Amino acid sequence: MSSHTHKHHHDPEEMKAIVNRLSKAIGHLESVKRMVEDDKDCTEVLIQLAAVRSAINNTGKAILKQHISHCIVHAVQDGDEEAIQELNEAIDKFMKNS
Repeated sequence: MSSHTHKHHHDPEEMKAIVNRLSKAIGHLESVKRMVEDDKDCTEVLIQLAAVRSAINNTGKAILKQHISHCIVHAVQDGDEEAIQELNEAIDKFMKNS
């Protein structure tokens, strides 16, 4: 990764919201793990796992939107092709697994 200087554009409130989303997803995943340990019904485990995955995907989308609205705007203004290229690669990776 190259060292971009646009770190300071992240809104602390938005970051907090994303951290909260991740904490919720982690908590949710922990409860799925307990379900498996307690030998709960497979169907129920899969349904909960799907919910966790969906929460993670939504968090990814939120991060993406935030990144586009802050960092990429500045990258375009600065003519920072590299930042745009990196975002494209990140989107490809993210979409592949969703």
